[in-house]
This record gives sequence, C-alpha cells and structure tokens, in this order.
Amino acid sequence: MMDADKAAAAQQAEPTLHRAMGPWLLLLFIVGDILGTGIYALTGQVAKQVGGAVWLPFLVAFVVALITAFSYLELVTKYPQAAGAALYAHKAFGIHFVTFIVAFAVMCSGITSASTASRAFAVNFSSAFGLGLEEGAGTIFLGLLFMAIVAAINFRGVGESVKTNVVLTCIELSGLLIVIVIGLWAIGAGQGDVSRITEFHTPEGQSPVWPVIAATTLAFFAMVGFEDSVNMAEETQEPSRIFPKILLIGLLLTGLIYMLVSISAVTLVAPAELGEGEAPLLKVVAAGAPNFPIGVFAFITMFAVANTALINMLMASRLVYGMSREHVLPPVLGKVHTSRRTPYIAIAFTTLLAFGLITFVGTVPQLGGTTALLLLCVFTVVNVAVLVLRKDKVPHEHFTAPTALPVLGAICCGFLVGPWTGRNPEQYVIAGVLLAIGVVLWLVTVMINRRTGVIPSEPVMEEIGGGGPVN
Repeated sequence: MMDADKAAAAQQAEPTLHRAMGPWLLLLFIVGDILGTGIYALTGQVAKQVGGAVWLPFLVAFVVALITAFSYLELVTKYPQAAGAALYAHKAFGIHFVTFIVAFAVMCSGITSASTASRAFAVNFSSAFGLGLEEGAGTIFLGLLFMAIVAAINFRGVGESVKTNVVLTCIELSGLLIVIVIGLWAIGAGQGDVSRITEFHTPEGQSPVWPVIAATTLAFFAMVGFEDSVNMAEETQEPSRIFPKILLIGLLLTGLIYMLVSISAVTLVAPAELGEGEAPLLKVVAAGAPNFPIGVFAFITMFAVANTALINMLMASRLVYGMSREHVLPPVLGKVHTSRRTPYIAIAFTTLLAFGLITFVGTVPQLGGTTALLLLCVFTVVNVAVLVLRKDKVPHEHFTAPTALPVLGAICCGFLVGPWTGRNPEQYVIAGVLLAIGVVLWLVTVMINRRTGVIPSEPVMEEIGGGGPVN
C-alpha cells in the first residue's frame, strides 16, 4: 500500500517539474508559433487576388482561427495530458481510419508548410546575396538544397527549447516591426497611397465578397500554428487559468501585427506589383526606406522561414514515426538510427515528399494554399469533436467554449474547404495525392498486421496526436 501511495504521489508530483512556462514565455511561444512564412511570403498573393483591401482576408482568417481556438482550448483543458487533433477525433468518433486520416493530414500539412518555407527561403537567399535568380530551376535547386540541410539537421537530432524559440520569435517579430515602422513613417511623411486600402480588385459590376473569400483561403495559412501551441499546456503554470487567456492574447497580437503589415505593404506598393514574385515584404522595405540595407531584411526573412521549415519537418517525421510505432503505417518507417537515435527512415520519407512538392509544385501560393486546405479540414473535425465530446464528463474543471462557437467554427472551416471559394483546383489535387499515399500505406500496413497478427493499440494515436504546422 505504501508503495502504491508513493507511486501515486510521484505521479502527481511529476507534472509540476515541467511547469516552467509563465505567461510571458508562453505568450512568446504562441506568437512565435503563428508568425513566420505566411505573412512574409503570401501578402503579395493575397493582394493579387483581392486588391488594396489586403488586410480584410487576413482579418477574416483571424476570426475563423479565433473561433477554432476556443474549441482547442476546451479540448486541451479537458484532456490536458494528451493533445492533438487525431486524439480528439478518436475520442469523439472511435474510428481508427478516421483517426489515421486526421493524423496523416496534419503530417501532410507540415510537409506542405515546410515546402512553402523552402521556396520563400530560396527567394530571400537570392536577394540577400544578390544572386538575381528568377523563378525556375535556380530557386528550385536552392529550395531542394535547403530542404536537404533541414533533413541533415533533423537526422542529427534537434532539441527544441523555449529559449531558442524566444530568440527566433524576436528575429521574426523584428522583421515585421521594421515593415510596420517603415510603413507608418512613410504614411506620416506623405508617401504612398493610403486610399488603396479600401480598393477591391474585382470584375466590374461584381461583388467583392467572393474574391475576399478566395483570398481568405490563402491568408489562413498565416494564422496556423496556434493549434500546435496547445501542446505546451502541460508545461504551463496554472494552465486552466493562464493558458486560455494567453492563447487568445497571442492570437489578438498576431492578428493586429498582420493588419498593420498588410496596410503598410499595400500603402507603399501597388497590389499588382506586390503580387509579383515570392518576396513581397522586401519590395515594401525598398519602397518605404530606399537606404535601408535590403540584405539585412532578407536575412531576417530567411531566419523566419528556416525556423518554419525545420520545426515542421521535425513534426512531420515524428508523426510518421509515431504512426509506424502504433502499427498504422509500415514498420520500416519506425526504424531508429543506432547512433543518432533519430527516426531516419521517417525523415527520409517526409523529405522525399517535400522534394516532390518543391520540384513539381513549386509555387508558394499553391503550397501555402494546400497547407490551409488540409488544416481547415482538420479544424472542421475538431470543431465537431468538441460538440460530440460534450457528453464525456471529466472529474476536473476545464474551459468550456460557448456552444455557438464550435458550431460556427465547423460551418466556417467546412465552407472554406469547398471549391465554391475560388480555391485553385490544383490544391485539391496536391492534397488528394498526399492523402492517397497515406491510404495506400495504411492498406499495406493492414495486410502486414494481418499476416503478423499485430493489432493496433486501442488508445490509438496518443503518441501520434502531435500538433499542426507552425508558421
């Protein structure tokens, strides 16, 4: 009995050892998760679709993300020791295949996000060193080389820490603050054209609603990352009290930053020009402050997108490894290198998928749009899962979202998935091919399991729930 009491006491004491994150560190972590490739690379493409009112799609995307964040807050405080959309789907529906598809979709969104970052890295690398590479073979080669370096770092083993995240967040944030300061200073000096922010790029006589919706499906990529931060709840001081408030503050701060960046951008650079190329904010800095060393800003952008790629490829390879260990992907993907102790086959698999996307898809809008498409599907499931799991009572207090929010979140996310939004059909093809690869691997695993008599563990995916991609 005494041994049992000691074990119970030790189990209760264990989480407190990891609760090192206070509100400020948690806030920086959340902001760092959301900031990154999306706003650095896609502002121009959003402006290209909607015109001068580029801030509006970012605002709509922010509102949809905020609504979905309430659902994540309820689930993460309800089940504080296990996070991730796959686990929530399994608890709500109990269907192994649905759980697998959700987990694989999260993994694929990480790869498409990292591929987006690699393309943005290549463009900014070219600008930083004055290579003058145009869209095509040169940027593809740089993107592939960058992804290979990410794979090598991943293979060697990377220990993520909050302090590292704080440093990278400050670098990412500094770049956006530079754009905002330059924009505000230029507006105050009478430069640029503030009237552009109310202009819509729509065919004559047509409503601007559908162009805004189409642009929102792309702008949503800039808001991803908040769903990954819920995994830090277990390491947060007083998570039930602190985490909901800090997550919402983090979303509000990043939403405000995105509004100011987009307004500054379109004020200084015409929407049509902003939409050319894959480094729109470099144009904004050059237009608003011609004497500012553009290479410095390009380096800042490189840091921001490099962090995005590395973290997402780490997440994707660990998800594949976890799914293999849970016997829902072939066992070979779960192999660990004897000396490096990293999942080298899973790293190779996810890197090959990224190579294919960089080579055959290439463009930032299509890769970023596919990331948003996959995550909007996942968010739809999560919003529905909240409502289904209301009947599952837990013995501790937890955050409860107003019922209207998950209902509205499921409707909004589901709506933004559909082809009626004006989403490029190529994004459905990319997402379909990636998920089809997963289904084939799943079927192969089912046949292997039947031959070997292996049965996937019942609490499916607790190890592979993971988080989504970060920006």
